[in-house]
Amino acid sequence: MATSSSIFLLYFLLPFFSTATTLYRSHLITHQEPSTPTTFFEVTKPIKLPRTKSCSQLILEHDFGYTYGKTPILANYTPPLNCPKFSKIVLEWTATCKGRQFDRIFGVWVSGVEILRSCTAEPTKNGIFWTVKKDVTRYSSLFIKNQTFAVYLGNVVDSTYTGVYHVKLLVHFYNEVKNFDFGADLIVPISRNVDLNDGLWFEIENSTDVKSKDFKIPRNVYRAVLEVYVSFHENDEFWYANPVNEYVSLNNLSVPGNGAFREVVVSLDEMVVGVVWPFTVIYTGGANPLFWRPISGIGSFDLPSYDIEITPLLGKILDGSSHKISFRVTDALNVWYVDANLHLWLDGESMKTEGKLLEYSCSTLSFSLLTNFTGFDGSFITNASRSITMTGMVKSSYGTITTKSSQSLSYSNYMVMGNKGNLQIVDQIIEFNDTVYAMMPSSSVYSLESFKKYLFNWYSDNIDQGNQSYVSVTNVTLGLEDKRVKSSEYGSSVSSVKNLQNARGYMIVKGHLVVQGLGSTQQVYKYNDDSCCYSRNISSSDYLILHDKVIDSCNQRTWSHWPLKIGKKRSLPG
Repeated sequence: MATSSSIFLLYFLLPFFSTATTLYRSHLITHQEPSTPTTFFEVTKPIKLPRTKSCSQLILEHDFGYTYGKTPILANYTPPLNCPKFSKIVLEWTATCKGRQFDRIFGVWVSGVEILRSCTAEPTKNGIFWTVKKDVTRYSSLFIKNQTFAVYLGNVVDSTYTGVYHVKLLVHFYNEVKNFDFGADLIVPISRNVDLNDGLWFEIENSTDVKSKDFKIPRNVYRAVLEVYVSFHENDEFWYANPVNEYVSLNNLSVPGNGAFREVVVSLDEMVVGVVWPFTVIYTGGANPLFWRPISGIGSFDLPSYDIEITPLLGKILDGSSHKISFRVTDALNVWYVDANLHLWLDGESMKTEGKLLEYSCSTLSFSLLTNFTGFDGSFITNASRSITMTGMVKSSYGTITTKSSQSLSYSNYMVMGNKGNLQIVDQIIEFNDTVYAMMPSSSVYSLESFKKYLFNWYSDNIDQGNQSYVSVTNVTLGLEDKRVKSSEYGSSVSSVKNLQNARGYMIVKGHLVVQGLGSTQQVYKYNDDSCCYSRNISSSDYLILHDKVIDSCNQRTWSHWPLKIGKKRSLPG
C-alpha cells in the first residue's frame, strides 16, 4: 500500500489510539453518495496572478493504477519558447477517479527537487474530480533549463479497490511583472535517486533511523535556506494520538505507542541546524472520511514545507568539499517521508564568498510527561520545548552580511482515555516561531519573522449497539495561525493566515464494515496583508455545500520574498 494513509485500519475494532497500527483496512459503505461526479477541494486563498494571459505546458498525462512500489513516472521538460519573460509559475494537478480506493500520498519532483506533496481524494462509485494549484515561482531557477519531472503515486488496483487515478500535470507561465522575486539562483535536491522504486523521499522507519545525502555548493553563495518536506504514515499517521507505552496490549492486539510527540531533526555534518514540529495534516481517509467530502482537510492537498535558514553556517560549507545533510524523527514508529531542497543565492559579481559561524546555540529537547492511569482509562500530559540560534557572517562583493536565525518551539498535548479505552480526547497546541535578521554593510537591517500556532482537538467514542455493531462518534478541530512580518529600510509588510476547521460526524459499524455514516465540516479561512484581504466561510454535509461566503479585496501588489539581491540578475529564456 502506498502510504497506509487511511484511518480505516483498526478503527473498527479498537478505540482511536489503536488506529495508529496498520493491520487491515475496511471500506466505507454509504447510501448518500451523489449520482454525479463530485468536485473535491481544499480551502485556501487564490493565487495572485499577473493580469496577463498565461502560456501553459502539459508536462504529464498518466493513469496511476498498478503503480505501488514501482519507479516514478518520468517526463521531460523544456522551457517554453512562447513565454520569454515569465515571472510567475503555477503548477496545476488535475485528477479524476471512479470506484473504490484509499487515499494515496504522491509527490512531484523536478530533477530531484520536490515541488509538491499531496494526498489523493477518495473516490466514489460515480466518480470524483479535484485540482491542486500551487505557486511554484520560488523554484523558477529550475524552469529556465531542460529538466526531468518525476511523479510518484503508489496505487493498488484489484477486485476490491478499483479506482484508477487519471492525472494531468500542467505548468502555467505568466509574463513579467514589476518588483517580483524569482527565488533562489540554484536549488540543490536533498532527496533519493530518481531510479529507485516508489518516491524520491527518504523513508524513516523508526526513532534510530537516520537518512542522509551528500552535497556540494558553489563557492560564491551568500544565502542558503533549507526547505523540508515532511509527511507521516502507517503507525505514525496519527502520531499526535499515540499512547506513551512502547507497546500496549488491548483486546489481544499489540498497539504501538512511543507517545504523542514527534520532531524531525535536521543536521548538517552532524550539527543540528533546525527541527520541524509538523502541522497535524489529516489525509482524506482520516478520522471520518465523510468529513472530507467535498472539503478536504487543511494541508491535505498541498502539504506544507518548512524553511530553515542556514545562512549563518555557510562558512562551514563554502570550501568546495562534500558535506552531508541528515534527517531523523524523535520517537518515530514508522513511516516518515522526508526530503529537502537547498535554496542558494549566488553572488554574481564574485567567484568566491567567505563565511564564518560566529555563534551557535542548540538547546537539548526539554520534555516532560505525566501519566495517571487505571487499566485502560486515564490521562497523559506531554510538554516539550526547544530553541536553536545561529549567527554567522558572509563576505561578498556587496560587503559583509551578518545573519542571525533562530527557532523557538513549544508543544503541549493533553490526552484522556475513558470508557474502557473506547473514548479518547486529545487537546494539542504547537507554537513554532522563526526569525531571521540580516545586518548589511550600511548598518541597515532586514528581518523576516514568522509566528505559527497549530491547534488540534479530537473527541472520539465507540458506543456498543449489540449484534456485533457500534456507533463511532468523532469530532475534530484543526487550526492554523501564521503571522509573518518583513522589515527593511524601505518599510515593512505584515501578512497573516487564520484557518480553522471543525468536523463532526458518526459511523455505524457492523462487523468490519461501515454500513452508514454522516460527516459535516465547517471552515473559516482568513488571509490579510498590506494589500489583500481574503476570507471564506464554508460548510458542508453529506457531499453538499450548505453555506459558502467569500470576501476578496485582493489586488495585484507583490512583496519580495527577500529584499536583498546582490550581483547580476539571473537571465530568463529569451
